[in-house]
Amino acid sequence: MAPMTQDRTLTAAGMVLIYAMLIGFTDNFVRVIAAEAGLWQFHATRSIMAWGLLLALMVPFGLRLRPVNMRAVVARSAIHGLAMLIYFGALAFLPVAQVAAGLFTAPIFVLLISRFAYGHRIGPVRIIAVAIGFCGVVLVLGPSAMAGASVAAFLPVLAGGLYAMGNIATREWCPKESAETLLGGFFAALGILGLIGMALLALMPLAVPEGAAGFVQRGAVWPSGAFWFWTFVQAAGSLLGVGMMIKAYQLADASRVSVFEYVILPASALWAWLIWGETLTPLAIVGMCLITLAGLLIAARSRQVVQATA
Repeated sequence: MAPMTQDRTLTAAGMVLIYAMLIGFTDNFVRVIAAEAGLWQFHATRSIMAWGLLLALMVPFGLRLRPVNMRAVVARSAIHGLAMLIYFGALAFLPVAQVAAGLFTAPIFVLLISRFAYGHRIGPVRIIAVAIGFCGVVLVLGPSAMAGASVAAFLPVLAGGLYAMGNIATREWCPKESAETLLGGFFAALGILGLIGMALLALMPLAVPEGAAGFVQRGAVWPSGAFWFWTFVQAAGSLLGVGMMIKAYQLADASRVSVFEYVILPASALWAWLIWGETLTPLAIVGMCLITLAGLLIAARSRQVVQATA
């Protein structure tokens, strides 16, 4: 029984790494999509594509899309969808670094919710790992991430709290659900929010800045082939990547997996360098080392626990 616990934790870490590399790659091309289309049309289109892929793969791969507990799946999907809605909405009036720093408070919320809502024992190593990982995130994002505190700046932190709740719900509320069921619910929630946003902007259009600056305010447009291609890449990459992330939260404790998620920032930075030639500051490199250290602390601690109980 004990060796299985080790395998689950390390397997979950591997799945999060795959998720981070896939999402880091696809998210680097959101700037191409944002140059001509809107956030809401992007979410709606990507969700339709993702569901099309799920349905196409259902029979050959024997996927189970029907929920065991419909209420739990809907609640989890709504929480994660709302987190992403607040996150992307905050991008309209806050710096990207500040918004991202707020979202990456999620592991702290996972730790607090796991302890006080579900009574899970949280050791000092995990607390230290979360603190080290978050310091690394701040260094990667730069000093601007912590500047300009205001009521509006609280919104990304709220998104981080909701994201944490959704991740905990994966294991606590939906233990019998398949990864593909939760994946379908996630994309359904984002698709519905995207359609609502498109409808509201059609009824009450806003002034839209040119290019990527108008991503959030832009309603439905007639997009080019580049939009269709990169949105499909997003749909396919997100389907596999988010599926890996969901499976990781089903395999291991959320407070452990959430620390591994910090790796998405170094992964995104690596792809930004390879694709766009964007370089990192020495401070950001130190931050990535801290993020790696946080993950290694969790993995090493998990191995020690297994050996002690074997």
